[in-house]
Amino acid sequence: MSKLKEIGVAVLGFGTVGAGVVETLQKNGGLLAERLGLRLALRGVADLDVATDRGVTVDPALLTMDGAALIARPDVDVVVELIGGTGAAKTFILQALRLGKPVVTANKKLLAEHGEEIHRVAEEHQTEILFEASVAGGIPIIKALREGLCANRIESIYGILNGTCNYILTRMENEKLPFDEVLKAAQAAGYAEAEPSLDIDGHDTAHKAAVLASLAYGCNVPLDKVQVSGIRGMAAADIAYAAEMGYRIKLLAIIQGGPEGVEVSVQPTLVEHGHQLAAVSGVFNAVLVKGDVVGTTLYYGRGAGRAATASAVVADLADAALNLRAGGRRRDLSGLPAKTPVALRDPGDIVARHYLRFSMKDQPGTLARVAAVLGDHRIGIDSVMQKEAPTNAEYVPVIIVTGPARERDMAGALAKIAAPDGLTDRPTVRYRIEDFE
Repeated sequence: MSKLKEIGVAVLGFGTVGAGVVETLQKNGGLLAERLGLRLALRGVADLDVATDRGVTVDPALLTMDGAALIARPDVDVVVELIGGTGAAKTFILQALRLGKPVVTANKKLLAEHGEEIHRVAEEHQTEILFEASVAGGIPIIKALREGLCANRIESIYGILNGTCNYILTRMENEKLPFDEVLKAAQAAGYAEAEPSLDIDGHDTAHKAAVLASLAYGCNVPLDKVQVSGIRGMAAADIAYAAEMGYRIKLLAIIQGGPEGVEVSVQPTLVEHGHQLAAVSGVFNAVLVKGDVVGTTLYYGRGAGRAATASAVVADLADAALNLRAGGRRRDLSGLPAKTPVALRDPGDIVARHYLRFSMKDQPGTLARVAAVLGDHRIGIDSVMQKEAPTNAEYVPVIIVTGPARERDMAGALAKIAAPDGLTDRPTVRYRIEDFE
C-alpha cells in the first residue's frame, strides 16, 4: 500500500477547544485517514501557556510559544486558529492567508467585526477561510448555508445560538427560580463565564447572527446596526405569564430578508409552545432556516463545548485538506461582497407583535388611557390580562399583547406612557412575539 499524503496542521490556541481538536485528531486520526485518503498530521501547537495540563497527551516537541514561526514552517499546510478575540488571532490569520495557507477558525467575534477584510485577503491569495465552528458549535449550519441550501433564496433564519442563555431560561421556567440564582448555578456548572456579559447581554448571539446574515445575503453586517437585547435581569414573573398565555421565552437571533432590506436582531422572544424552537431546552442550540425552494429546515444539537466545537473544527480541516489535495482550488468563500448591495433594515421600521407588562395604577380609567396612547400610535390590542396584586396595592401588573406594530411607533407609545403622570410606576417590560410567518 502506498504511503498516504500528509497535510500538516498547526493549531494556535491550546485552550478547551484546542485540546479537543488535538484529542480528536489523536482519537480518530486513523478513521479520518481512511475516509479522506490522506493523513492530517499535527505539526505543532502554539500557546502562551504550554505547561498547564489540558487533559490530552502531546509530544513536548510539538508545543511552542511562537505562533508566527509555526505558521511560517514549510511543512504546515493548514492553520487552525482557536485563540479567540480580535488581536493576535487576526494577526495570525492574516499571516497564514498571505502565505496562501487555508485557515480554520471558530472565532465568531473576529468574523463579525473583520470578516470582510479577512475574506478579501483570502481571495487575493487564492486560499480560503473555513469557520463552521464559529456558529452553533457542532451543528453544521455554515455548511448547510454555503452548500446544502445554495439553490435557495433565504427568506429567514431564526436561531437559539447561546447555550448559556437557553440553560438559564429553561431552568427559570421549569424550576420557578430567579435569574440571579440560575446564573450563579450556570457559572458553577461551567455553562456561564465568571464575567457573563457577552452571553447574557446578547452580544455573543449578535456575533453569530452577523456571520449567518453575511452568508445568507452576501452582505457585511456592522454590529452597530444590529438591534441587541439580552436576558439580564429577566423576571421569573414574565416567564410565568408567557407560559400561562401559551408561550415560552427564548433569546432568538432573528434574520429576515425582504424588499425593504435585511433585518438582523437579537432579542428575548415569545415563541408558541407548539413551535419547534420552543422545545429546545438546556444548553442545546437550534437554527431554523426557511428557503424559497426547500421551505423550512431545522438544525439542532450542542452549540458549544470542547467535543462539539472540536468536531466542527476537524470537519473543516478535512475539507481544507481535500481541497489542497485537489490542487488547492478554493471554494466560494461566502458571497462577500454581494453582487447587488443588500441594505439592512432600519430597526425603527421592523414590524412585530409584542408582550407588554405594565405596572399600572389600580384605579378606573387607567387601562383606557394606556389603550388610548397605544391607539394614537397605531398599535392594536389583541388581549389583556390583569394579575391580582396584594391588598391595597396602588399598582398592579397588567399584560397586554399587541397586534403587529412598527418598532418606532412602539417606542414612542411607551415613552408617552412612561411620562410622569402616574399611569405606571416603573418601566414597561417589552418582549417581541414571533409568529414565524
